[in-house]
Amino acid sequence: MNTEQITPDILTRALEGVNYLPDENLVITLFLALQMKKPILVEGPPGTGKTELAKATSRALGREFFRVQCYEGITFEQIVGEWNYQKQLLQLEISRQKSGEEDIFQEGFFIKRPLLQAFINQQPAVILIDEIDKADEEVESFLLQALGEKEITVNDLGTFQLANDLLVVLTSNSQRTLLDETRDRCLYLYLDYPDPERELEIVKALVPEAPLPLLKEVVSLIQRIRRMDILKKPSIRATVDWVRSLLTLGEEEPSPEVLTETLGVVVKSQEDRKKVKEHLFKLEGHLYDDF
Repeated sequence: MNTEQITPDILTRALEGVNYLPDENLVITLFLALQMKKPILVEGPPGTGKTELAKATSRALGREFFRVQCYEGITFEQIVGEWNYQKQLLQLEISRQKSGEEDIFQEGFFIKRPLLQAFINQQPAVILIDEIDKADEEVESFLLQALGEKEITVNDLGTFQLANDLLVVLTSNSQRTLLDETRDRCLYLYLDYPDPERELEIVKALVPEAPLPLLKEVVSLIQRIRRMDILKKPSIRATVDWVRSLLTLGEEEPSPEVLTETLGVVVKSQEDRKKVKEHLFKLEGHLYDDF
């Protein structure tokens, strides 16, 4: 799909076609990023669909997908590329035997990593720089050239210009404060946990075989759990997994006992499990207060 052909309505339908249900704010931000050729910085709690946004956009637009998964200690070489020292040494040895000289600082001796691969890709692409807040400021500073000037410089090799219509999506869980320069180069999008009605729509699209009463009950319970003072709030993925788990067990009308037994699908620590079990299931009956 060519960028010139995209409208907000077309973008909405394309995302819905790959089971990603966007709200209006998301669609407008994504549309502007595509038209203005600007990166998007996506923040919000874990499990709200930040990573999936980039993947779904790639599928919806039929673009090749690249990913850099950031972590503490990640380096320039792991993001952009590194010299193949063994190949360089072998070529030098061959050159000595032939009494000649060989330039070993050429592209053929360089191993390209995801960011550089995405830049020189000949077709429009999407690259996800996931959890940029886990990388240190030195790496983030390096990315400023790519984000702002649309080019990447590799010592001893040269500068690579962006060769395609590339959508860059950065995600952050706010583990550290990002540089102002990074924010200045990006459009900003915040994804929060959805309200009950919207979460019901999302889960219904992903688990269409589930009966509506089961979906309502699970979503209502998830919403209540998120309002509790717990260490890790359940993601949208956890909601989907809980519904699928109950269907797998043949529990379309689960009892409080079954819901308690399957809490491990959505609650990921013993401390949280005790809190949820004590406060959420002390009342009898099924709960639909959120609808």
